[in-house]
Amino acid sequence: MNQAGQYILAIIVLVFFSGLFSAIETAYSVANKIRLKNMYSDGEEKAGEVLKVLENFDRFLVTALIGNNVVNIITATVGTLLFTMWVGTNGPTVSTAVITILVLVFGEITPKSLAKQFPEKVAIYTVGFVKLVQVLLTPITWLMLGWQWIVSKVIHIEEDDPDIADELITMVDEAEKDGDLEEHESDLISAAIEFNDLEVMDVFTPRVDIIAVDVNDPIEKIEEVYRMNSYSRLPVYESSIDHIIGVIHEKDFYELIYRNQTSLRKIVKPVVYTSPNTKISQLLKKLQTNKTHMAVVLDEFGGTDGIITVEDIIEELVGEIWDEHDIVEEFYTKINDTTYLIKGDAEVDDMFDRFDIEDDDEDEGYISVSGWVIYRLGHIPEVGESFDYKNLHVTVTEADQRTVLQVKVTIQETETDKEDE
Repeated sequence: MNQAGQYILAIIVLVFFSGLFSAIETAYSVANKIRLKNMYSDGEEKAGEVLKVLENFDRFLVTALIGNNVVNIITATVGTLLFTMWVGTNGPTVSTAVITILVLVFGEITPKSLAKQFPEKVAIYTVGFVKLVQVLLTPITWLMLGWQWIVSKVIHIEEDDPDIADELITMVDEAEKDGDLEEHESDLISAAIEFNDLEVMDVFTPRVDIIAVDVNDPIEKIEEVYRMNSYSRLPVYESSIDHIIGVIHEKDFYELIYRNQTSLRKIVKPVVYTSPNTKISQLLKKLQTNKTHMAVVLDEFGGTDGIITVEDIIEELVGEIWDEHDIVEEFYTKINDTTYLIKGDAEVDDMFDRFDIEDDDEDEGYISVSGWVIYRLGHIPEVGESFDYKNLHVTVTEADQRTVLQVKVTIQETETDKEDE
């Protein structure tokens, strides 16, 4: 083989190794550690070796970059020698153009694109080569890592603490988009991740919606309350709803009637008391410990702010739980593609999610659509009052002296939508 042939062969081999280093760099950077751990659990030993390499990612990255740069520099040098032999003084210019195209196409773009599609497989197939190169380049690698440490001390940048919950939710969303998870599975996992962040005030039934009975009410009146409502448990108060003393179960109540007894106090079971800011995960444990299904939410003055049940908490994980006696309440009525009627007691977070809008005032403490409308207008509105919020036009369609019962929301066309058209 003549000298030109040797140069060509050398360039082919060097571009191959350039592509190999590029593929390795991409594969190890985007490889999913969870998938690798699952593969290792299923008996793929090399997946465990990849995980060990990733434990010291900085060392791996420095090794890959050194290897890639060394190969590319040698490729450029050999290319200059080859083209100088062929075209004389214009050799370096021609070499730069040709080698740049070769390295970009076959040493960067193509291998990185392929490695991104199958990162775990590429990482597993190349782990032996990676470990060998790490050993061979150890002195240079440690020198570069030392320089990196010095630079990090001189140029100190504060790192933001990562929000693990947000990262996990993003991973779940990506898994759903990739088809690895069904929508209901994704919703369940996301709800479980966000569960610990929810407080009682996000879930509880407010005071105005509580159905309760007085401990001194006649049996006939309490029976009527049971017949008119679908609850199996009722809070019991004495004198005022601000003094809830316990809860009665429907089964115990009808057994009381069966025995011709009239003293309601005999069947009143104690309840747990909690605050609006308690985490629902903590409250659930407390309810389990006390073997009770209901807690009374107290305000800062010791009065009743609302109630919360085990079912309310569980529904935050699995969604609404309806039984055969529940009356299904529809919070949203679709008028057309851009107009909806929304009940005032619908959750405002759910409304923003439906319309894919960020709430700029989410820290203001409102939970319902009614509370949001009152906050935006600054007073309890009358029917017909309206306002605009981002791309929503909101009109109050039903209200009383205390709250907003229903609004009409119209989705308006934004400037971006007009430009897209």
